[in-house]
Amino acid sequence: MIYQIYPRSFQDSNDDGVGDLAGVESRLDYLVELGIDAIWLSPMYPSPMADFGYDVADYCDVDPLFGDLAGFDRLLTAVHARGLRLLLDFVPNHSSDQHPWFVESRASRENPKRDWYLWRDPSPEGGPPNNWISDFGGSSWEWDETTGQYYLHAFLASQPDLNWRNPQVKEAMMQVLRFWLDRGVDGFRIDVLWHIIKAKGLPDNPINADWTPDVTQRDRLIQLHSTDQPESHGIAAEFRALADCYGDRVLIGEICLPNDRLSRWYGTPARPQVHLPFNFQLMEIAWDAAVLRRTIAAYEASLPSFGWPNWVMGSHDAPRLAARIGEAQARVAAMLLLTLRGTPTLYQGDEVGIGEVRIPPDRVRDPQDLRQPDLGIGRDRSRTPMPWDASAHAGFSTADPWLPLHEDWRVRNMAAQDRDASSLLSLYRSLLALRRSHETLAVGDLTLVDAAEDVLAYQRRQTDEHLLIALNLSSQIRPLTLPPDARVAEVLASTRPYRPLDGTLAPDEGLVLRLKESS
Repeated sequence: MIYQIYPRSFQDSNDDGVGDLAGVESRLDYLVELGIDAIWLSPMYPSPMADFGYDVADYCDVDPLFGDLAGFDRLLTAVHARGLRLLLDFVPNHSSDQHPWFVESRASRENPKRDWYLWRDPSPEGGPPNNWISDFGGSSWEWDETTGQYYLHAFLASQPDLNWRNPQVKEAMMQVLRFWLDRGVDGFRIDVLWHIIKAKGLPDNPINADWTPDVTQRDRLIQLHSTDQPESHGIAAEFRALADCYGDRVLIGEICLPNDRLSRWYGTPARPQVHLPFNFQLMEIAWDAAVLRRTIAAYEASLPSFGWPNWVMGSHDAPRLAARIGEAQARVAAMLLLTLRGTPTLYQGDEVGIGEVRIPPDRVRDPQDLRQPDLGIGRDRSRTPMPWDASAHAGFSTADPWLPLHEDWRVRNMAAQDRDASSLLSLYRSLLALRRSHETLAVGDLTLVDAAEDVLAYQRRQTDEHLLIALNLSSQIRPLTLPPDARVAEVLASTRPYRPLDGTLAPDEGLVLRLKESS
């Protein structure tokens, strides 16, 4: 289990309303009790924070807002002392416009670092070089008056894209990876990896005929030439070769693509790429048993024989899980996430069911929301502070937090759920403990089985253990169907309070059953 920490919102240790590395260190025992294996830490590098750390001004240091390198080393030591692993967010596609590399690059057309970024003359008509649209809306090109050219940015204008076709850029970024691997980090989540190379010549992207105004401006085009270029896979293979030199390290790629293209990022046995191309489908599809069944089957079928699956339910970019599907089904989702084949990733706060959070207009911080306010795509609602207890500011800080807390934080917090054996937090702990004690849930085969309407069911098998997971995605009673010639030997877990089995699934009920063959 990988647990994503958004450092700004995890725990404040110095009373400035913003979380930091010392705050993370102070809460490590909570993570051990939860039962996770690894922490993925969102960016903590020096940054002007235009995109809250994803605009990196120095890849080999820590922003004073979060601490310093000595504090990072203490955190890493503390993580390892508890048997956990620490993964960093690596942001290779773009830097901040305040990074020294870009400051040099924009100084003049003759600067040695000019080609470290993507500069182009205006089009013959006098506008941007092509029609590419930023993920945050508007053109992907920003005019630089001083040098009389445009530079490319897939995100904010203050996040210029690096030119990965320049070997000096590649070597500089490989040195960044070595810097952190030498310090002892256990791997990286690689931000927007599929963006890293652009098509030669930078041709226009095709028009998306299916676009409607209620989705992002970016989707007016099909990102055919601005993402997922063949050369990207060679770079990913080089990342993997470097990581493998350090032994047991892991690379996770943020790659938002359909199955047939996502699976290519595993590489080949002879030339592997990332260990886990992130699979975001559970965050994107309808919460429907038939849809889930088709999605799981298609994803499993798309994996190469050597590829290991993974599942993600939430992140700092997506609406909260409980806000999407409701609190009752958030319990069912917990069971799904922790009983599917593959590596699960849990986003901080989802384990207590933080739901919809209203961000007052005067407190919106997300640049994506500020640039496209009518689309309801703001990410602040997923980045609000962790609610540790019912004390002032939920125990996150003694100061007013950088974002507001969810409205029910006084009752929905870690301390309250820690005391409640029926809480969502307790369910996550019990499911993670079950996953550790039953190897079948970690590495066993998965077979989807027929089930009643609104029920998702699948078997997990490993050697002589046979488990059935049955999930009722409705608020109605549904039949519980067992495989032929099988009987229930034991109820290993339930999303609801214990009740005798009666051949049905209660509303919003999920069960993990150990089966035996009928004699």
